[in-house]
Amino acid sequence: MLRFVFVLIFTITLGYISEAQNFGYTNTQEIISQMPEMQEANSQIEVLKNMFSKKGQEMVQSLRTKYQDLQKKQASGEIAPATLEKEGAALKAEEEKIVEFEQTSQQKIYEKSEELMRPIQDKVNKAIKDVAAEHGYLYIFDTAQGIVIYADPASDVTKLIKGKLGIKI
Repeated sequence: MLRFVFVLIFTITLGYISEAQNFGYTNTQEIISQMPEMQEANSQIEVLKNMFSKKGQEMVQSLRTKYQDLQKKQASGEIAPATLEKEGAALKAEEEKIVEFEQTSQQKIYEKSEELMRPIQDKVNKAIKDVAAEHGYLYIFDTAQGIVIYADPASDVTKLIKGKLGIKI
């Protein structure tokens, strides 16, 4: 008799739990790529990349010209060996500055990208939480993160989130 009661309670509880859980999934990368804010952020990053690229190319061209001038002076015998060594060391230092500039540029681009992406991510996360609350989802998985192996298309909440963000479906 006690065993029967335990099985009955377990079955009722399991049925209640499975009915109460509502799961959904979305693809945040798809959503983010369609947001106007993302297009603006990409535009700003592209401008920054182009600015750094142009400056880097100017630095490289200047260094190349200085190397060529030094080689001409050496070939024509216009420069003393001590002076050649001194100017060569200065060019080597300038070359190191270019490498440092490239590294710093990449870091600045990364930081700017993170700065611009943070509010976009926050906005999407808020929309996901709002959709979950409004439609009773306990969990919403992100297929962009590769954590969903199978999902029923009826559980896809991407359209609801896009609607919450004002993105045309």
